Amino acid sequence: MPAYFFYGEDELTVSKAMAIANGSLTGTFNESTRKKILASQEHVANIVKANKTVYGINTGFGALANTKISEADTITLQYKILQSHSVGVGNMIPTQIAKLMMILKVQALSKGFSGVQLSTLERIVWHIENNIIPLVPEKGSVGASGDLAPLAHLFLPLIGLGEVEYQQNKISAAAILEEMQLQPIQLGPKEGLALINGTQFIAAFATKAIERFHNLLDAADIIGAMSLEALTGTKAPFDERLHQLRPFKGSSLVAQRLRHILSGSEIMQSHVDCGRVQDPYSLRCMPQVHGASRNSWLHLKELTEIELNSVTDNPVILNEEETISGGNFHGQLLALPLDYACFAAAELGNISDRRCYLLLEGKWGLPLLLMNDVGLNSGFMIPQYTTAALVTENKTMCFPASADSIPTSLGQEDHVSMGSISGRKLHQILDNLEYILSIELLSAAQAIEFRRPLKSSPILEFAHAYLRGHVGFAQEDRLFANDIISIKKIIADYSFVQSCSGFTKKENIQLNAGFPEFNIE
Repeated sequence: MPAYFFYGEDELTVSKAMAIANGSLTGTFNESTRKKILASQEHVANIVKANKTVYGINTGFGALANTKISEADTITLQYKILQSHSVGVGNMIPTQIAKLMMILKVQALSKGFSGVQLSTLERIVWHIENNIIPLVPEKGSVGASGDLAPLAHLFLPLIGLGEVEYQQNKISAAAILEEMQLQPIQLGPKEGLALINGTQFIAAFATKAIERFHNLLDAADIIGAMSLEALTGTKAPFDERLHQLRPFKGSSLVAQRLRHILSGSEIMQSHVDCGRVQDPYSLRCMPQVHGASRNSWLHLKELTEIELNSVTDNPVILNEEETISGGNFHGQLLALPLDYACFAAAELGNISDRRCYLLLEGKWGLPLLLMNDVGLNSGFMIPQYTTAALVTENKTMCFPASADSIPTSLGQEDHVSMGSISGRKLHQILDNLEYILSIELLSAAQAIEFRRPLKSSPILEFAHAYLRGHVGFAQEDRLFANDIISIKKIIADYSFVQSCSGFTKKENIQLNAGFPEFNIE
């Protein structure tokens, strides 16, 4: 990855956006972008001088679009829009999401169609580079006319209002500017509207979700394969010839991954002639179910990366003679794929819970509840209660937020996307999915030890050993909540998948070979 990303010129991807947010890539402006921004700024200045009526430059907002604002008040108008629209409520969003919002907003405004000042964009980049991140409440956006409330809170610090997080402390924007010997910026005509009009709240949640979901899709294949091994399932349903007959990209990839993950297993070889005709669906249909979720992930990634490189404010300034008042701020284009991703992530948890249940039944040579002395011990019965609860909780969040619309702005904004809710609840589902997969991994690792001295495949033996570095075998009941928390940590911080991926690279095993579109890069 290059050391610098040029806003407004380079194509922004999910991985590049995350790299800027993590500090491994620096976002800046090249001379071409600077010229585009300055030209657009001049177009707006000339519109004001000519007293030409253009929405948001010298008119009120929303339902007040027909209210003319005098030239003397155009600057005041931009301050008031940030103040009046800062009506978010609830908990503060994660600072990384807020930082992503700023990165995505700079990319959109640097295209040169928004009329913002270069100095304003440079101040936002200053916030990004110095990790001085505005505090943004999570609720209050209806996902059309832009993510108005969260974006207003995000940019209050530009004018010396609101609060920021700096070095893990909450501090007023006025105080941090004084500490850094900086003055609040002077907003120009249209700038306040350009800052709050757009989909960066929705898109930031989508960007982070793509990274998290990708990790969980990879984890589900490894963990599901370990469950299949423990249950002495067969790899016959993952035969490439079968999947060529129904060649969906996601299922073909998962089948390939499972073939590689299971390759070289002594356990698999030990029961090839056992006479069991078919495995339960939660084992046999992993390519179809995990694969469908991968297709959803790919759909979300493709559409999000279009959004990351789009102009989403309103009006669009083509030149001082031509402006277009349109609807590029409407969040429906991301709301629908985000809701689709909610279903896909929830289903990944649903099938994982079914495998957890299979591991407890005492079939195919495993002890009932995965312990030798049950009765006195409850074994692994109760962790599955948690997966059942989490799966149902996820199902309740699968009602699509985008299916609802409530008119706002006195009816001027009469159809809204609610995409901000879609984005937030996808992360809630992913939170639950991390726990569900953690419990399946806990159970599968326990079960596979009852197959000793036979070994599983090299990849699964590595995964098992990695897990055992954090959680041991359970001879009797213990506080399994602690185990679940420990495993959830190595799944949520990506270290479980990254360690397994590092092993496959070392062994020259390419799990995703031939399917580059499913890589996060």
